[in-house]
Amino acid sequence: MTAACTLGLDLGTSSAKAVVTDTGGKVLAQAAAGYAVSSAKAGYAESDPADWWSAVTACAREAVQVAGQAGGTRPAAIGLSGQMHGLVLAAADGQALRPALLWADSRATGALRAYRRLTPDALARLANPLTPGMTGPLLMWVAEHEPGTYRAARWALAPKDWLRARLTAEVHAEPSDASASLLYDVPGDRWDLEVAGALGLDAGLLAPLLPSAGAPAGHLTAGAADELGLPAGIPVAAGAGDTAAATLGSGIGPGEVQLTVGTGAQVIRPLAGAVSRADAGVHLYRSATPVGWYQMGATLSAGLSLNWVRQVMNASWAELYASADRPGRPGRGPIFVPHLSGERTPYCDPALRGSWTGLSLADDRTSLLRGALEGVAFAIRDALDALLGGPLSRGQGPPYLRLAGGGTLAAGWRQLLADVLGLPLYAVDVPAASGRGAALLGAVAAGLLSFDDIAGPLAPPASLVAEPDPAIAASHAERQARFRHVVSVLQPEEGAA
Repeated sequence: MTAACTLGLDLGTSSAKAVVTDTGGKVLAQAAAGYAVSSAKAGYAESDPADWWSAVTACAREAVQVAGQAGGTRPAAIGLSGQMHGLVLAAADGQALRPALLWADSRATGALRAYRRLTPDALARLANPLTPGMTGPLLMWVAEHEPGTYRAARWALAPKDWLRARLTAEVHAEPSDASASLLYDVPGDRWDLEVAGALGLDAGLLAPLLPSAGAPAGHLTAGAADELGLPAGIPVAAGAGDTAAATLGSGIGPGEVQLTVGTGAQVIRPLAGAVSRADAGVHLYRSATPVGWYQMGATLSAGLSLNWVRQVMNASWAELYASADRPGRPGRGPIFVPHLSGERTPYCDPALRGSWTGLSLADDRTSLLRGALEGVAFAIRDALDALLGGPLSRGQGPPYLRLAGGGTLAAGWRQLLADVLGLPLYAVDVPAASGRGAALLGAVAAGLLSFDDIAGPLAPPASLVAEPDPAIAASHAERQARFRHVVSVLQPEEGAA
């Protein structure tokens, strides 16, 4: 194969992924490399950007080598996606001044009091529920608790924007990530300088905006090219937040709803206009397309909590997923609440915590593992109901869900999700949807594709992988009600956070 190809780099929470595609959107190769998320105190979640860079260079070299062995050319452009929210404080040259604070970090809960004092008009412009792991609250925490670092900073960047600066030596932001910062006028599609000022933040820390939609944001420097094993000077796209990139990579269309399961889980639906439902804990962000937004119900408690259970139980991922194949006892078995680090949709409560309840002598290791999967599915159902404006039993919602993300490949786990969510699941044939979306953005930035190409012929197929079993619907509904009752008991009293 001699056709041009592009490299998509996806900077995830616990690993970086590199995806090489041809200009037809076909994935030629992919690779991943992991890194640590540290938690020095309860509620903290940080990563070292130096570890990100090491992982990016390793997986990029591997993916490009594999693509070359398959007959592909060297990438003609780079596109980016990455974990959203969070904060990288950087010097003028782009060097990180401290470990990155991540979306799962809840230390900035106190900063939300200042947000609640904003005017109704300002809150309406933010158009999103107030949660502590966003760039704005985290920046307020640093300003208060690490004033020296705050004063030394030149830029407050989203993770993938830091990566782009490392690749190009140019600093930019783009709307799909910026709209998820709680420093953005979402309907107006611009930084909200008035909000930044009201919060006492230096608006000069916010990077200049470029369009998400395939805009070139610089060129690969000689130094970065040498480390990546790529030609210097190739264009690097502005890129998009991972969820926005995944909608491109998986080809979600108008009227569809997509579930992505990874470290967290998200249910999203595209919108033509900026319709806010922040009061229901539903997020509203800019898409990576020339126009458009999407609503998102988000849970923190997917792979992040499952990995904790796996480690505590000394279980492999295979053993965890295999537990879904054992039928649960109808209406019985332990209830697992996975909100180990707070929760977003629908509760927006950083102080919420998890539990196992209803344990008996009949329970064993497998029932605990299966209960963990079921609890994550219940949390996703809560987010889905919030996104759709009510329980599916009332008739709202789509006829099916599109399924994406690397955390949904096991057949038994897919079936459990379908049973709890009450909808057929159609998996898109893109295990690395965010990376594919990033690669497509790189192709647009290089002039190899247009958005019309992406929206039509390059949309990947979806296939039915699980249908809900109506015979056990009542049992799951009863256990979901028990799950919600336990969550209500676990919620701290008002003001306890």
